[in-house]
Amino acid sequence: MSLEKTADEYLADIPMWTRKKNSLEDIRAFLERMDNPDEKRKIIHVAGTNGKGSVCAYITSMLMAGGYHTGAFISPHLTDVRERFLFDGEPVGKELFEDSFREIRDLSERMMGEGYCHPSYFEFLFYMGIKLFDQAESGFTVLETGLGGRLDTTNVIRHPLAVVITSISLDHTQYLGDTVEKIAYQKAGIIKPGVPVIYEREDPRTAAVIEKEAAASHSAVYPVDRQGYVIDGWEKHGIRARLERLDGSYLPVLIPSQAEYQVMNALAAMRTVEVLAQQNGDIQLAEEALKRGLETMRWPARMEEAAPGLYLDGAHNPGGMEAFIKTAARLCETGRKRAFLLFSSVSDKAHDTMIREIAAGLPLDAVAVAHIQSDRGLEAEVLEAEFKAVSGCRIYGFGTTKEALMALLAWQDEDHLLFCVGSLYLMGEIKTILGGMSDD
Repeated sequence: MSLEKTADEYLADIPMWTRKKNSLEDIRAFLERMDNPDEKRKIIHVAGTNGKGSVCAYITSMLMAGGYHTGAFISPHLTDVRERFLFDGEPVGKELFEDSFREIRDLSERMMGEGYCHPSYFEFLFYMGIKLFDQAESGFTVLETGLGGRLDTTNVIRHPLAVVITSISLDHTQYLGDTVEKIAYQKAGIIKPGVPVIYEREDPRTAAVIEKEAAASHSAVYPVDRQGYVIDGWEKHGIRARLERLDGSYLPVLIPSQAEYQVMNALAAMRTVEVLAQQNGDIQLAEEALKRGLETMRWPARMEEAAPGLYLDGAHNPGGMEAFIKTAARLCETGRKRAFLLFSSVSDKAHDTMIREIAAGLPLDAVAVAHIQSDRGLEAEVLEAEFKAVSGCRIYGFGTTKEALMALLAWQDEDHLLFCVGSLYLMGEIKTILGGMSDD
């Protein structure tokens, strides 16, 4: 391993020569060698299948609106690995990023000399994030899990201020289990003794698992569900809604999204901030800070209107796809338009199920499928065949995302909306292409 590589090159090469995930005990040993920087931070730990990133973004935005400095560790990134380390909502600067990289690289070499394995890609980034947030002395750290929760790298955190568990559905079943109850058990593994748990209670199967784990840890529970908000209507720039507060009153807000699932995510985030304020006298957020934080939140590729009539959504599992279809179909219906679609997927996702749901739920007139630049990316021919088996509209296969996106944009007219969905890898490629076009 050449130490002359750039940070980006070194990080990109990690999966090529480390396959072993370290135990939580070994990960704790790395942090102890770093003088336990996580123990100095006020951490909010977030798990779930869908909505984790959005909830992290809403929490961060509200804390910032209240005058608090906040760091957030999220995944995956779309175009630049520095997006995983956010300070007050912005990616870490390049100099700080490189300094942290060098420190963790050197620590990894020393630990390997003592018999420890080199950190996996996610572990390495986690150490970088914890170090970065410690150096910046961010008041709060919002920490998103990677895969699952119970055995996730981030679960070495021992004393979070709060635990948040978002919507749970089938995903990563080869690792987390083949039922939502088994997956909920893995997600609920981040619950710590006496730490409040804010969770989505829409599915009684997953709620029962979370409540059992919370009871065993003597943790107070704060469920949120559809009874906790009222939608007053959709506007061009979002959804008019009222969110129920802890005291029973309602906060009127304009949620900056066309997707109803973002109202639930906003409610979960607001409840988290309220619980923090209730349990810690040092944390105070006025109603105006809550409202401003919710209304100014921005989170890319989650039903994002990247250009007029062009929507990007990183839905990549059945639960996420169901939510995407509900929003996209409503946009088509209210606008009296039909849909053109760009889709791609990686091989270990339920792509055939998602394609059937899309074909049944959207008024499609044409579909472009593409091969994304990932070892796990499905060939366009496979996706083309799966769409043709369930849809009677025109299906076109492309070897690259750029070719598919150019075709989709060329199809745009007054009678159609454009939707791109199926993988966060796809969203990253589209973001890069659109960014290049705007620079021209």
